[in-house]
Formats: sequence, C-alpha cells, structure tokens
Amino acid sequence: MSRFAAVDLGASSGRVLVADLSEGLATTEVHRFPNGPVRLAGRLHWDILGLYREILTGLRAAGPVTSIGVDSWAVDYGLLDETGALLGNPVHYRDDRTRGVAEQVAATVGAEALYEVSGLQVLPFNTVYQLLADRLDDAATMLLVPDLIAYWLTGEIGAEVTNASTTGLLDVRTRSWAVPLIDRLGLPAGLFPRLRQPGEAIGGLRRDVAGEIGFSAPVRAVASHDTASAVAAVPAAGSAFAYISCGTWSLAGVELPAPVLTEAGRAANFTNEAGIDGTVRYLRNVMGLWLLQECLRAWPGSSLGDLLAAAARERPFAAVVDPDVPAFLPPGDMPARIAAECRRTGQRPPSTPAGFVRCVLESLALGHRRAVRQAMELSGREVEVVHLVGGGSRNELLCRFTADACGLPVVAGPAEATALGNVLTQARAAGLVADLGAMRDLVASTQELRRYEPSGDTAAWAEAAARLT
Repeated sequence: MSRFAAVDLGASSGRVLVADLSEGLATTEVHRFPNGPVRLAGRLHWDILGLYREILTGLRAAGPVTSIGVDSWAVDYGLLDETGALLGNPVHYRDDRTRGVAEQVAATVGAEALYEVSGLQVLPFNTVYQLLADRLDDAATMLLVPDLIAYWLTGEIGAEVTNASTTGLLDVRTRSWAVPLIDRLGLPAGLFPRLRQPGEAIGGLRRDVAGEIGFSAPVRAVASHDTASAVAAVPAAGSAFAYISCGTWSLAGVELPAPVLTEAGRAANFTNEAGIDGTVRYLRNVMGLWLLQECLRAWPGSSLGDLLAAAARERPFAAVVDPDVPAFLPPGDMPARIAAECRRTGQRPPSTPAGFVRCVLESLALGHRRAVRQAMELSGREVEVVHLVGGGSRNELLCRFTADACGLPVVAGPAEATALGNVLTQARAAGLVADLGAMRDLVASTQELRRYEPSGDTAAWAEAAARLT
C-alpha cells in the first residue's frame, strides 16, 4: 500500500490525515477535533485521554494504512510509574507552575553553560523547568506527548530526537541526552528513554488497539515535534529560504547544517532544535495567532472573515505591540491585555474589534520581521524568500503584512505542512520518496501555494519596527 496516516496534534486542535502516494500526493483529512486546556484544582492540564480517544476515532476512519506517525507540540510530557501507568494528566505549558524556575537554573548552572549544551532559547515552559517544578518521586519514565501516544498504541517506550531537542536536556552537538547536565540539575537520568530517529520503526499496534480501530499497522517515528515536520514539508528549492511555521505559535528561522552557539544568539534568545536528516532549526518563537484566537474568544459570535475584511480598512500602524510580551502568554482577556500594553507604551488602544485585529496582525508581521532578520544576521545565511506554512498561511492579510514587513517574497502554504511532513517521512522510510529534497519537490508540485510580493513600503514598516525596540 501507499497510504499513510498522520496523527497531528496542535495546541488548539488535532487531526488525522491520510495521504495516498500512488499517484502524486493526495491527502484527506478524515477526522478533526478541538484541543483545549482543562483547569483542575488550580492547574492547567491537557485532556490527554480525550485526545487519545479522538485519535482512535480518526484511525478507525482512516482504514488500513501502510504505517502511522504521530507528531505534536513540544515540551509537555506524561510521567509513567514503574508499571507503565500514567501518573497524571500532562500539565499545560501555559500553566504558571514554572514561574521563577528559569531564573533559579540560570543562577545555579549558568545561562551560558546551559546554552552551550542545549542551544535552546529560554522559555518559561521548557521541559527542563517543568521537570524541576514537578513531583518525580514515583516517576520511572518521562514521555513527551507524541512518544506517550506511540507508547499507548504500541507498548514501546522511546523518545524521538526532534522533540527531545526542545527539552533543554539534549546535547545539541551529539544529539544524545546531556547526562552531565541532567545529573547537575539533580534530575533522575533514568527518566529519559532511548532516543529514536525520524523514520525509525517503533512497533506494531497493540492487539487491543488493532481490534478497536479495525486494522493492524506499524507505527513509525516521524519528526514528532510538529515544527520539525512542518519544516520538512517546506516547499523550498535550495537553502536560501527562511520559514515561518505559523499557527498558535509562529516559529521563524532558517535551516542550517550545524548549531549556532554564539553569545549573540543566546542574547537574542535563538534556539537550535533538531530537524530531519541532521539539520538544525535555528529559530525564535513568536507568540503567533494565539493573540488573535484569544481575542476571538472574547468576542463570541464574531465572524473572523468579517473582522479581517474590516481590519484591512483600518488605519495602518495605529497601534502595535511586541507579540512576545510575557503578559500575553496565559489564557484570558486578550483585548484588555493588548490595550494595557498600548497604554504602557504611550499608544492609544484600538477602540473596535477590527482595530484590535489590525494591531495583532501588524504586530505579528513585525515579530516575523525581527525573527527572520535576526536569523539571517546571526547565522550568516542569505535569504531570498520566506515560506509561511501552517494555518496562518490561510490568512491573506497576515501573509501580505509579513511580505511587506520582511521586504521579501512570501510563499504561503501548505496549511497542513506538519501532517505532510509526517506522512512523507513515513513514505521515505517505505522507499516511496528518495530524500528530503524529493519530499519538498513533491509538496511544491502537488499543493496549492500563493506568492505575496512586498509592496515596497519599507520606511513605514521600519518606523513601526522601531516602536517595538
């Protein structure tokens, strides 16, 4: 067979997609489901059992396939006891339990020493900080979310390397667990299972799982960090490109053959994460469409299409904010927080929902501009085009603003780049695709893409960018 199933879990929704490579690359989304946090006893959790139920529903709808791959967002994990039982629902990265932990680690280990090993940007929810804030007394194994799902499907324990690289506990040079750092932090080294590579076979479905979904198939490791799969499906030719994987978060950067571990990169909070085929995803996290999603939650009944049309008519740069302000991270009243940030920076807040949408999209485009330009400067990589993939590629206004802000052409699409990278990694392991270049060529020749040229209004965007410094 040449049919492959991708289980793709995003921070706000999940999906099961089937790809058929018998004639090109034909995809069908067979099941989509929401994914949101659950607050319980003062903690924000993922409903991991609900997600697993939806995954089985999607696989049942997919029907027999050659293999199955699982990807998800990064950093969050489940803890297993010595019997293999889950100790509790994984905590959501937007929970505040890690407040102050990053500063404590920097004071004891040293921010420079930490970066020298992991090459990871400092985000308050990085796995290393979550583990240090967690109770590990009864824990025998830590599994990141896609590894936990794969374990439930197959009974096999392991850790896929692209997602492991987001923990802060992987040696970015050797792509192995950083055992001396783990020991120095006082974490149990036995928590961290054997590493897997994208394309590696994990195991067959458990008998009870196969019985529930109606077929048996092997589960294969893919680039299980959703951004790593998305970058694998960027429809680029050559290396002179930047990428923005744009959804709840925007991950913006360049693909490199080796990590960049300079002090300038650390000061700019750039991260070195593992990509497929030994590549490095050199990037920064930008808060992303989370800001717009939370605004829409504050305006029930609003039409996004109508708001985007109205935002296009709003006055340019009436107000812009730094999308990475820490106050924007938790769930809550986003318009109120944007208004407060506008007032803090001496700007008049928007007065209408359309004004807020314009502010959010221009601010995101400026965040993209900053990340792409810094990536070029810090890595020495020349960039001729920006590939914007993920759900944000459907937002024409954001794509147009990003081209104008970066002063570079933006190629938008595919929207389901993560799922495509997932299935194409499986297809390559099955011998149907030759290499990473062939994967990208297949995406470019089969998926709908749109190109946005910059308008040339560079002075206005430069002036707006200066307001964020």
